[in-house]
Amino acid sequence: MTESSSFEHAEPKGLSDGSKSHDTPGLKRREFLAIGALPLAAAVGPVNLVSPRGASAKRSQQEPIRIGMIGAGTNLRTVQIPAFRRIPGCEIVAVANRSLESSQRVTDEFNIPRAYANWEELLDDDGIDAVSIGTWPYMHRTLTLAALERGKHVLTQARMANNAQEARDMLEASLQHPDLVCQLVPTSMSYRIDNVLKRMIGEGYLGDVLSVELQRLQTRFPAVGGELDWRHDERFSGYNILNIGASYEVMMRWLGQGNRVIAMSKLHVPYRSNAAGEPTSVVIPDHVDVLFELANGAQVHMRASETTGLSTGNETWIHGSEGTIYVDRRQNVFAGRRGDSELTEVPNPRSEQAYNRVEEEFTNAIRGAEEITMAPFETGVRYMEWTEAVYRSSQIGQTVYLPV
Repeated sequence: MTESSSFEHAEPKGLSDGSKSHDTPGLKRREFLAIGALPLAAAVGPVNLVSPRGASAKRSQQEPIRIGMIGAGTNLRTVQIPAFRRIPGCEIVAVANRSLESSQRVTDEFNIPRAYANWEELLDDDGIDAVSIGTWPYMHRTLTLAALERGKHVLTQARMANNAQEARDMLEASLQHPDLVCQLVPTSMSYRIDNVLKRMIGEGYLGDVLSVELQRLQTRFPAVGGELDWRHDERFSGYNILNIGASYEVMMRWLGQGNRVIAMSKLHVPYRSNAAGEPTSVVIPDHVDVLFELANGAQVHMRASETTGLSTGNETWIHGSEGTIYVDRRQNVFAGRRGDSELTEVPNPRSEQAYNRVEEEFTNAIRGAEEITMAPFETGVRYMEWTEAVYRSSQIGQTVYLPV
C-alpha cells in the first residue's frame, strides 16, 4: 500500500544530521532464518491473540470504535474508508483535509458526520478514539505525537517518516503510551508472494542464502520537465528515495534485516514543473543502486529507477547453496534445486496468499483481540534507518552501518 496523496503543506522538522553509525554483529543461519520469518498471520486471516501493547485499552466487541481521518487522499478514499466501514462496530466520524472546504467535500461524499478545517480541531474531538493519518511523510511524526498525547490510537500511512530520527521519536512516543495501539500501513506490493517465499525459505529450500538480486524498475523513459510530484520533493518525502523503503520492508519479511549498506544514486531529471508550471530543482534521486549485507553474510543488490524505459520491470532472484527462486514482473514464482536443468513454476493458490487487512488488524488490536504483526512501529524504524543509510551512503560514497 502506498502513501496517500495530498495534504496541507508545512515546513518539515527534525531531519537527522547523519552523524554516528554502528555495526551490527552477524547472526548464525538459524538466527538469521528466525529473523526472516516475520509473521504474516495478520495478512493471511483472522487470529486470536491478545496484544501486550494496548491490553488496558481492551474494548468490547459491541463498543464502537470511532475513527477520524487526517488527510483524505486517494488511498484513504478508495481503500481505507471502505475497509473500515466493513468492520462491525467501526465508525468513521470525522475528516480533516487541506481546508474546511476539502474536508466537507469528503464528508459529503461518504456521509461522514463532521468536517474540520485542520488536524488540531480533529484531535481535540473527544468523540474520536483513533486516527488514520494519510498525509505525506513529513507530517507523520507531528501528527502521531499529537494524537498519542490526546489519547488516540494511531494508524499511519507508509513511509513512516521523513528520516530515521523522526521514526525513532514516533516509536518512543508509542512506548510511552502502552495503552494505545500504533501501527503503520504495511506495503502490499508483495502480499501475493509473501507466504510462498517465506515457506520455501523457512523450510530450507535454498540451503544457505548466498545472494539476492532485486530489480524495481519502471518501464517509462525519463519524464523530462514532468510534474513535481511530492515524492520528488525532499521537504515532504525526506530521505525516501523512490519506493526502496517498501522494497526493504518486503525483504525483511523474507530474509531479515541488513547490517551495512553502500549505495550510488543518480538524478536524471534535475528539474520538474511545480503547481504553477515553474521549473523547480529536484534533489531526490530517480535512479539508485544499493548493495547491502544480510545477517548471514549474503549480499543483496537492489536496483530501483524511474528512468529505465522499456526495461523488464520488477524481478527478484534469490540464490542459495542448494536452490534458486525467481519472481517475475507478474509475481509468478519459479524455482529449482541442485541437479535440476531449469526453473519450474511454483504453485501459489490464491487461497494461500496474504491479503490486506490492516484496518481489521488495527481495530482488533484496539479491542485487545489481536496483536499487531504487520508493520508495528518497530518495523518502520528499521526500514527508515535502512533508507537513511542508503541516502547517506549515496552522498558520501562510503559504507554505512546499521542501525544509523
